Amino acid sequence: MAMKDALRELCARAETPLLAQHRVREYLQARILQSLAQAGGMESLAFHGGTALRFLYDIPRYSEDLDFALERTRERYDFRALLLQIREDFAKDDVAVAIKVSDRSVVHKAFVRFQGLLYELSLSPHKTQVLAVKLEVDTNPPSGAKLATTTLTKYVPLTFQHHDRASLFAGKLHAVLQRPYPKGRDIFDLWWYLTQPDWPEPNLAQLNAALTQSDWPGPEITSDNWRGFAHRRVSELNWQENVIRDLRAFIIDPEVLGRLQKDALLALLM
Repeated sequence: MAMKDALRELCARAETPLLAQHRVREYLQARILQSLAQAGGMESLAFHGGTALRFLYDIPRYSEDLDFALERTRERYDFRALLLQIREDFAKDDVAVAIKVSDRSVVHKAFVRFQGLLYELSLSPHKTQVLAVKLEVDTNPPSGAKLATTTLTKYVPLTFQHHDRASLFAGKLHAVLQRPYPKGRDIFDLWWYLTQPDWPEPNLAQLNAALTQSDWPGPEITSDNWRGFAHRRVSELNWQENVIRDLRAFIIDPEVLGRLQKDALLALLM
């Protein structure tokens, strides 16, 4: 099926315009991951972050960005060449993209911009409205992450390298502890990790390496104290302003959002 036909079908099955837009973005994310893999990018990159949780474990929230760590075969990594391949692959399906790149800092960033696509899909009245997927590659990730490779089908067949479960958890815990302004998405993901019955403890070697990189002022994080530090961070949050307001656009099911309660999360961290 042609890409635009697949997108129209996704939109037709969506109950609301917001859900349709999330599914469109997620389909485009899948095609970008497919393009990266086919170009050999996943030999060097490891997928992590919230969108990785969504693709790997179907976490019940949508996500915007594709986050990667440069972990292997660094000499083969060429960010701009990978972006060029993404653009060429979309062009084969008659989908035009513009790419804005920033790769002069440690974290390489790019916006893959789809101008007019929402209008074509009747999701926006504005012909020039842009739907963008942001890619970030940490070219100097903290040491200690463990890697895995998964094959799955999410809209299209995919095979990609990613951080393992304990390392994904460590990355999210680092964001909770060190992000200057915590995002509701980070808090939701923390709650999700803690409610999974067989999820491993965070990768503490990776977490401490990340904290060292970001000038953590506290002591070494151990299996005995990480919950206490996370508890302190969560307890300081204005729940409605810092958490719920951020999440409303990303969690479609109100029952899921209703289960996320501050007292319940704090109890999980005791």
